[in-house]
Amino acid sequence: MSLDPVSSNPDHYRIVFENDRVRVLEYTDVPGDRTTPHQHPDSVMITMSSFARRLHAGSGYRDVELSAGKAMWLPAQQHAGENVGESPTHALFVELKETPGAPSAAEGQALGPQ
Repeated sequence: MSLDPVSSNPDHYRIVFENDRVRVLEYTDVPGDRTTPHQHPDSVMITMSSFARRLHAGSGYRDVELSAGKAMWLPAQQHAGENVGESPTHALFVELKETPGAPSAAEGQALGPQ
């Protein structure tokens, strides 16, 4: 069984951008939806909507309520989740593909999006 959320939960996760350094996933669901266990590397999550979720890891769980427009750091983790609120969930995940290091020679030369 793949723990990649795009493979394990394709009704909820889709890739919106990917290169050799990051992968950006869009996540959507509606109240009552659940995901199967999956994992994320170190990531930044941006909440596009306000939502309430229950996150399951091992034999434990944690309830979270997040408001729209927040950006937060998520360390690498494996979990399953469920929408326990009354509104749809919409979030973006910017997954890091590499460990931190020195800036490359190309960084600092380009201005703006590429």
